[in-house]
Amino acid sequence: MNLASKRIMLTGGAGFLGSFVTEKLKARGCKHIFIPKEQDYDLTKSDRIAAAFQDAGKLFSASPDSRPPTPDSPSPTPSSIDIVIHLAAKVGGIGANRENPGSFFYDNLMMGVQLMEQARQHGVEKFVALGTICAYPKFAPIPFKEEDLWNGYPEETNAPYGLAKKMLLVQSQAYRQQYGFNSIFLLPVNLYGPGDNFNPGSSHVIPALIKKCVEAVNTGAKEIIVWGTGKATREFLYVEDCAEAIVLATEKYNSPEPVNIGAGFEISIKELSELIAKLTGFKGKLVWDASQPDGQPRRMLDTARAAKEFGFNATTGFETGLKKTIKWHEKSLVLA
Repeated sequence: MNLASKRIMLTGGAGFLGSFVTEKLKARGCKHIFIPKEQDYDLTKSDRIAAAFQDAGKLFSASPDSRPPTPDSPSPTPSSIDIVIHLAAKVGGIGANRENPGSFFYDNLMMGVQLMEQARQHGVEKFVALGTICAYPKFAPIPFKEEDLWNGYPEETNAPYGLAKKMLLVQSQAYRQQYGFNSIFLLPVNLYGPGDNFNPGSSHVIPALIKKCVEAVNTGAKEIIVWGTGKATREFLYVEDCAEAIVLATEKYNSPEPVNIGAGFEISIKELSELIAKLTGFKGKLVWDASQPDGQPRRMLDTARAAKEFGFNATTGFETGLKKTIKWHEKSLVLA
């Protein structure tokens, strides 16, 4: 699929991952990208999703370089969109998931289900849905293979979020079977990188640790508190690599089976904390608060399907990605 001529709706396009996907699309010559901003379009409301489709179509049709109709491409209508890439989500770390299970379930479910239905009704050519590694069973064998996705219940602290996103896979496959609707489902691992969420109330582990270490260095603190025991393991993918995977899948993948998107390595939270402390220059003590949850015991994806189906392999080394993320955060503190 040549994306340069396609009209794309990119939900979450102004966010952390979305900004990188936007740049990847533009690098491929895409000129018609509509990003429905959260303040203008509440994607949990069906009428606001319909308004987004209508407004995108009007914008594309009015564009001075709007593509001309061709015999196999009818004249554009006010609601004409070729591709929807659905990145918008309500997300957070263990604490945020534990405090907001209801809203995390409802908002993510309603956004995804209604957006895909509207896309089907509007004759969208392809729908790209993003799931989450949180959809995997709590005790799935390592590395997580796509065929293990239904062999157990997710880890309890983020099960509502994981299951809400998992329903997009069910919907994708059901719509393909009944309507011939081309929807694909990608399962990215935990992301990190410049522009990540550093809000301590909702951030994931890497930005949370970077923030704590940098603050400790700046204030001269002798110790920082880290949640859990440090024994749990995680896999992390640099955000720009994930953006490339999403665009590659949009171009090349058109099958019903879910696809893992990851870097293919595993690191314990203890090792991660020590590495971030080293890279930030924090020389104090890491104090483990075992009263707080570890979350899922282990996480690591089998990434063979992505490599085989659309040629994706992560290219950013973990330390390299962490250094870029730390540098971005330190610069943002200076500019604040």
